[in-house]
Amino acid sequence: MYKDIMDLFSTILILILLVSLSGIVVKLLPFQIPLPLMQIALGCILAAFHFYVEFDPELFLVLFIPPLLFADGRKTVLKDFIHNVREIVGLALVLVVITVIALGYLLYWILPVPGLSLAAALALAAVLSPTDAVALGGIVGQGRIEKSKMEIIEGEALMNDASGLVSLKFAILIAIGQMEFNLFEISASFFFVAIGGLAIGVLVTWIYTKLLRKVNLLTNNDPAIQIVLLFLLPFAVYLIAEHIGFSGILAAVSAGMTVKQSGIMRNAPLNIRLQSESTWSMLTFVFNGFVFILLGLQLPKIISDTYAVTNLDGSTIEIWQLCFIVIFVYMALMGTRFLWLYAMKRLPVLPVILKKPLEFKNYSIRDLWISTFAGVRGAITLAGVLSIPVEITGRYELIFIATGVILVSLVVAVFVLPILLGGKVLLNNSQVDNEVLYAKGFMAEEAIGSLEKMQNSILADVTDGIDSEIVHEVGSRVIGSLRRRTGLKDLEQKALEAENLERRMRLVAIGSERAALYQLKIRNEISEETFERLGTGLDIYEAMLTGENK
Repeated sequence: MYKDIMDLFSTILILILLVSLSGIVVKLLPFQIPLPLMQIALGCILAAFHFYVEFDPELFLVLFIPPLLFADGRKTVLKDFIHNVREIVGLALVLVVITVIALGYLLYWILPVPGLSLAAALALAAVLSPTDAVALGGIVGQGRIEKSKMEIIEGEALMNDASGLVSLKFAILIAIGQMEFNLFEISASFFFVAIGGLAIGVLVTWIYTKLLRKVNLLTNNDPAIQIVLLFLLPFAVYLIAEHIGFSGILAAVSAGMTVKQSGIMRNAPLNIRLQSESTWSMLTFVFNGFVFILLGLQLPKIISDTYAVTNLDGSTIEIWQLCFIVIFVYMALMGTRFLWLYAMKRLPVLPVILKKPLEFKNYSIRDLWISTFAGVRGAITLAGVLSIPVEITGRYELIFIATGVILVSLVVAVFVLPILLGGKVLLNNSQVDNEVLYAKGFMAEEAIGSLEKMQNSILADVTDGIDSEIVHEVGSRVIGSLRRRTGLKDLEQKALEAENLERRMRLVAIGSERAALYQLKIRNEISEETFERLGTGLDIYEAMLTGENK
């Protein structure tokens, strides 16, 4: 027992180390390689040293999917999501249904696997339908795809994770004989478990945030307690929803979006917000990395197991045939996606239903191809296919095909997307910058008004005992720094230069203050507690100036 625990602990440490190394290696390489591909490669290298991780597929699904979807939900801007809801529904629901049915029947007809059921083929189609915006970001980088298009791609990736995995659940139930294939019944059940999952996520999260606020009051806003309790939330909503019979996947998605809307983090003290964002960024990086490194670890065994199965007596399929099927399936996925995008571009405006054209109406053919190849497959597809029960006939072949499609989609996107984006105008941040400048100017004007009222109030209150010269001096200093920002509202070049210069000077001052703080510590003129307290204050101030606290 002790040895098993130590082996598990050692395995986790090795995987965390590999995830960290993957981030370092991609930065050091003279050429760009997507992080997911590097993590897969490191997993394969580790597997070459006979390192293997055995895990329960159901545990794998519960362990990795809820926090990843919850984190994606937390990053979703509800306003943008609602604005693009028609486009997102068209891709994340309608396209998923089309993909599952069309590709599922196609796989059922072309896969020469003895005893392969239609439900198993539909299960593979279901896990291949979700896209991965995180893997896409690792390929093209930030800002290469226009903001409006990226919002649709990210919203689609968030929702089709849920719709694809819910479809997978039904396909598995049919495949193992726990449910009969009835299109009407499946459709009704799908919407029932989907709506129920969304409702559970919202309800449980609402109650959870209310309790969390009370806990924060009792613990004086201890960041560690709040972050740990928030980390448990996606697992809680997932397990509750699954226990009742609803979709735990959609519960995790809606929980993440509800937490963002609840304002529990927005209204939290600055230190909690900073630590929470850093912690969730780290957890998302580690969990995503775990999934792709596990893919690399499983890849040699997937190939060897598939090779062994395909060479059994009576088998009618070989590895080279599966490789051709992988390419064919990928082309079918991309073709279906392009045709559906093109259909939505040409969709006529129906006043009662659409009221205004879909965003795809403005897409050029190149934009359609960019959105097509942006539909890379990643962590969710892998997690879903590995959760297929071992008793399903053709499981090894299905895992091989899904793994192959993930790899092909990543590799093709690495070469094709930069070419498609090469001649395009990159993301123009001028609109966002203008909004920021306008907001800063407006905020400064409101702050000046409040400070002038406060200054007059202090001067009028003779019982306050504060020297009027001090009031004028401090007021002038604070109001003066704010007044320089009011010109930003008019986007004046000099005001913008002054803002940037002030930021640079303040950062230089922070650097000098930090150096002086280290000198005081070295000379033992201040305690460790004072050093940590003042150092943290400088870190927070620097993060605010540089925008790293976002």
